[in-house]
Amino acid sequence: MEANGFGPQPFPELKNDTFLRAAWGEDTDYTPVWCMRQAGRYLPEFRETRAAQDFFSTCRSPEACCELTLQPLRRFPLDAAIIFSDILVVPQALGMEVTMVPGKGPSFPEPLREEQDLERLRDPGIVASQLAYVFQAITLTRQRLAGRVPLIGFAGAPWTLMTYMVEGGSSSTMAHAKRWLYQRPKASHQLLRILTDALVPYLVGQVAAGAQALQLFESHAGHLGPQLFSKFALPYIRDVAKQVKAKLQEAGLAPVPMIIFAKDGHFALEELAQAGYEVVGLDWTVAPEKARERVGKTVTLQGNLDPCALYAPKGGQRLAGPPVASALLVPQEEIRCLVQQMLDDFGPQRYIANLGHGLYPDMDPEHVGAFVDAVHTYSRLLRKN
Repeated sequence: MEANGFGPQPFPELKNDTFLRAAWGEDTDYTPVWCMRQAGRYLPEFRETRAAQDFFSTCRSPEACCELTLQPLRRFPLDAAIIFSDILVVPQALGMEVTMVPGKGPSFPEPLREEQDLERLRDPGIVASQLAYVFQAITLTRQRLAGRVPLIGFAGAPWTLMTYMVEGGSSSTMAHAKRWLYQRPKASHQLLRILTDALVPYLVGQVAAGAQALQLFESHAGHLGPQLFSKFALPYIRDVAKQVKAKLQEAGLAPVPMIIFAKDGHFALEELAQAGYEVVGLDWTVAPEKARERVGKTVTLQGNLDPCALYAPKGGQRLAGPPVASALLVPQEEIRCLVQQMLDDFGPQRYIANLGHGLYPDMDPEHVGAFVDAVHTYSRLLRKN
């Protein structure tokens, strides 16, 4: 049994550590796979569970979060679970009102628009205590996973959280948030520091509660060019990793692999690979072979199938033959062929298969299953050859 350190009982022994070994850069017998938003609206059972209460009420229910986290594991032989929650629980814990509007997404009725609005935020030191329900969900889920696969915890990176808090919701331009960077650089750094100071104990608390890996989502990296990213995003991404690792050691907790996923942040791959994370997640706009050349062999890569590829027929196998002939497809075999090409490009080791972004609500669960099965089947063949 593994020591818990948070819940009342030790955790069951882990039976499938393939994801963790790949994250640490160790050799694996096959390529592990999980999907961002694998607990999501594409599953009918997810929609049924969620129908009874609003989004953030669900997030505050450890029992509901546990159930939603486990649902995709009942359908698919995934190699990791990721706790059901949301990155915006952190702004909520800082005292901001956030609602989830059906058909629109998150909404902040009173966003941060002036520098003095920062005074409305709570002390970041109390954020972890406000988010005990997330820790409870993690501990409960670790128990109910019964060691089947590792459990991933997560949070949004400071710049991404800042965009929501300043914009008041989703935005195609992030004009309000970027205006802050240009017009209020000092206040911007103050806000990013507040968020970093909130995130570190929150992520450490997730590990104490039972999370076996952590992913930091810099979902809005692509709205920053190289200069703004280097000034307002990268320093805080680095600081989160550095502080979390130090605090885990201080608390006597075992280290966990950390993943950074900076969507559309292809211009900063080299910097991200040296930011203190064991795994760098890639979106589908990055060529795997070129990414590996740029980051070297000291980090594991994760990704990066275009989520929309799962709209393709789920199908069987590649045609046998030399490389040119094997690229020819029987029409219904496209998902498997795309997976094979992705695995060929990434190579068999230091790699975790995933999508280049999260699953979309209208996707067919059978096609998700075809993706997972194709990764497992073809990656085993790759190792034999």
